[in-house]
Amino acid sequence: MTATTGAGRSAHPERPGKSDGVCSEFTVFTEIKPGHADALREDLAAMADTADDERVHAAVRQIGTLHDARHVIFDNDTRFMFASVFDGSWDTYIDDFAKTVVGERFDKVFSHSVGFPGVKDPGVKDWFVAHQAPAGVFVSAYPDLTVQQIYKDQRVDEAFQEVLDTAEFRAALENPANAELVATPAFQKLLEEASA
Repeated sequence: MTATTGAGRSAHPERPGKSDGVCSEFTVFTEIKPGHADALREDLAAMADTADDERVHAAVRQIGTLHDARHVIFDNDTRFMFASVFDGSWDTYIDDFAKTVVGERFDKVFSHSVGFPGVKDPGVKDWFVAHQAPAGVFVSAYPDLTVQQIYKDQRVDEAFQEVLDTAEFRAALENPANAELVATPAFQKLLEEASA
């Protein structure tokens, strides 16, 4: 494990949060505006609407660096937590949100927090820094894989599984002319991983 602070990873100012390999954590705690807890709860419920699922996942893919995210209302409806894991620099992560439909949702949800200036406001990064609490410990299950590498691995696996299902591939495996290639450790490892 190589958990570190975000210091020295980019040309941007030092930002809070810990990293493990290519993954970094982002957790902010805010004070909910008095009387806004139910409205926040309704906005979060709307975000979970499966009818809009495809559009949101398309936006998350567009960002391309977000591993996961969660929203929590706590302390008797007085406080709110947003936590996520992302690749790359803190500044790029915040900038990317302002460019997609995810940013609109970010704006709507955080509008219930005291003092939130808006995701496109020049002061929004300072606001997030003031409300961010770095994790005491942050560990990633796959510290060497970015979101883009995970997407690629999935595409390669799907493509290879498709090849495995063809009669042409099965015939090629049984063709004596390919016996030397099929017997190599690398090819055997590929077949074992594909069948796991």
